[in-house]
Amino acid sequence: MDERDGKKLHDTIGFVGLRAQATAVGLIQLTAELVAAGVLDEPALDRIKGSIAQDLALSRPPHASLEHFEAETKRKLDRLFAGQEKLESLEEAPDKKGL
Repeated sequence: MDERDGKKLHDTIGFVGLRAQATAVGLIQLTAELVAAGVLDEPALDRIKGSIAQDLALSRPPHASLEHFEAETKRKLDRLFAGQEKLESLEEAPDKKGL
């Protein structure tokens, strides 16, 4: 997905009012089920995480470099999808700049 299409999807999801945390939990569970069923392979999982990272980069803090933000986001997504990191609400998160 190119940047323009990504921005359009980002805006559309916001307009629909999807709650990010609930949607993320559902996506992670769905992805785990599809991997377990052999429907998704590792390259597909990487593309999913890449799409998420691209969307998050659209709203990164102005002072954050794109390279650093993407690297940190990808690291967090890898841990999240592997079940090594839990989703936190914004109020609980010590660092509100990333996921």
